[in-house]
Amino acid sequence: MLLTIPKYEFQHRQATFIEKLNKKKCESAVLFAVTDIFYLTGFHFHPTERPIGLFVDSQQRFHLFLPELEREHAEEYSVVDSVHSYKEYPGTTHPMESLKELLVEYQFENKTVGYDSIGYGSSMGYRGPSIDQLIDVKDFVSLKGIIEEMRFVKSNNEIELIKESCRWGNLAHRLLQKYTRAGLSEIEITSKASMEATMAMIETLGQEYKPHGSTAFAIFRGQIGPESAFPHAVTQNIVLSKGDTLVTGAAASVFGYTSELERVMFVEEYSKEQEKYFNHMYEAQEVAFSAIKPGIPYSAVEEKVQEYFNENGLTELTRHHTGHNIGLLGHEAPFFDLGDHTEIKPGMVVTVEPGIYVKGLGGFRHSDTVLVTENGIEMLTYYPRDLASLIC
Repeated sequence: MLLTIPKYEFQHRQATFIEKLNKKKCESAVLFAVTDIFYLTGFHFHPTERPIGLFVDSQQRFHLFLPELEREHAEEYSVVDSVHSYKEYPGTTHPMESLKELLVEYQFENKTVGYDSIGYGSSMGYRGPSIDQLIDVKDFVSLKGIIEEMRFVKSNNEIELIKESCRWGNLAHRLLQKYTRAGLSEIEITSKASMEATMAMIETLGQEYKPHGSTAFAIFRGQIGPESAFPHAVTQNIVLSKGDTLVTGAAASVFGYTSELERVMFVEEYSKEQEKYFNHMYEAQEVAFSAIKPGIPYSAVEEKVQEYFNENGLTELTRHHTGHNIGLLGHEAPFFDLGDHTEIKPGMVVTVEPGIYVKGLGGFRHSDTVLVTENGIEMLTYYPRDLASLIC
């Protein structure tokens, strides 16, 4: 059972990145994006005020730059040529002064240097100079989006990790539905379901399992009753009542890869109005499933869904596009949006989640994780979607 990305795949990703650097006529590069560093090196870390970066020298060697407290961690798990550390932030010598010394040592000056961000950024109190203030170069070239585009099409190994995520999200959601009943609070229900699913997950997968994210969970995220009409409500410890519309979410991270499973459920009973909007949501999702195929733009799928909403007088009840790619992040580009004309390709993994939101009644949104194949799609999430199966 695959529970990790093997070393050879990280090496292949690095080689692909070097090819893209060459096309940009960059002789070296500096990267600060957390997800992209993990994607290229396998080093998973929690960003704080302490700068962490990846730089690639003109000899195509990959170097991690990080605080001393992360050095042994990086040496143990990263796929790089060198690990360089500084003592602490802010320290008596600012970390960016240490980075400057390294960039000079590895001959970044007077070269064409690619970058994803002109400096390290953090909301945890970091302050420091940008790299253009550190060294004199021939030219700086933006690499923004380059690695994100590398992540569009998933490898077979990545797909297997996402499938594993789907399995445990399915269990967590099954437990969520099992424990959902009127008179209980959302925190009580979600905590019990998530803990039970997580325990089953770690007992089954064993010591080789590394989440690099959230373990198995199932939640309502505050989308209960009328509050479910807010597409991104927040947990409020609501006590469930008979007839409530519920919008759920469930997933699990497996070596950093995640999935998305969401369902509309009803507590004990539903009204004719709830049934009407549920059925429209269901049909809109079917429209999207049928539209997805390689060779067409993402926008074409959204056009079909919007046509359905318009024909049924529902456009004013919609709040967002139909879905997005997913993988190392819960939301990744491209998007099923009228403004995104990226071509759909086999190997892309997407969410399909058209939603309808009715004030005072609730939200209606299923989300499924789907693999684009040569001929159409393969459903990776498999929780029941029909109304009869979603009554708690």
